[in-house]
Amino acid sequence: MKVLRLLLASLVLVAFSFALSPVVVAAASFDLFGDATLISPGHNSNTAAQLRSNVSGSGLTFGGANLSVPAGMTVNQLTNLATDYMFTAASCGGGSPRFQLNVTTATGSKNIQIYLGPYPSYANCAQNIWTSSGNLVTAASFVDTSQLPGGTFYDTWTSALAKYGTFPLTGIQLVTDSSWSFGATQTVIVDNVMINADTVTFESGGGGGDGGGGGGHDRDKEKCKKGGWQDFASSPGPFRNQGQCVSFFASGGRSRGNR
Repeated sequence: MKVLRLLLASLVLVAFSFALSPVVVAAASFDLFGDATLISPGHNSNTAAQLRSNVSGSGLTFGGANLSVPAGMTVNQLTNLATDYMFTAASCGGGSPRFQLNVTTATGSKNIQIYLGPYPSYANCAQNIWTSSGNLVTAASFVDTSQLPGGTFYDTWTSALAKYGTFPLTGIQLVTDSSWSFGATQTVIVDNVMINADTVTFESGGGGGDGGGGGGHDRDKEKCKKGGWQDFASSPGPFRNQGQCVSFFASGGRSRGNR
């Protein structure tokens, strides 16, 4: 009987220690590309990501963040997508900033685009004030599925799920590339990016922008410059311009920067 009491006491202590132990959740990972960099402070955090687009020299520059998604994920498993953002130069418009959902179809990888800013123009965002996008994939949310078969520019998320919900979702990028629309630099700071229950606060992990990690991707991006994008006459090309070529390699082949 004494042994039984000791065993029960031990089990209670073990259960109590588990109750006190914090639950460790792996943070969603990210990696920056193009004209993107980490800055401090963020929005209710130490760090945020600054994404910048600027028309200069031979073509359009852009900035973005690749955001990890679980292997085997499908479009209908995306139930929450949101971010906090603040413009410090120019505004929203011209198709960015936007989330790009990389969807695998029978004809290859295409993007569902989800634009930041007020519907229906997604333009005229205020400067120097943090704004929450709210959940961008509610039933009535509008998304751009025009790259996919049967898609439209103003498609509801409910409609998109009905048509593409079972398609593989292989990646998500948050991209800024519309300085051409303003004729000036477009700069947005983003933080607290939510993908379902995971939040990216840019506190750690991930690589730098053009000067950051990338290895072979960085070397391939260099081939796009000085007219080199035109040399990709076959796969992975052809590309429409230098920006599309660089975007493809910067995202590891997941994005062509199409709007």
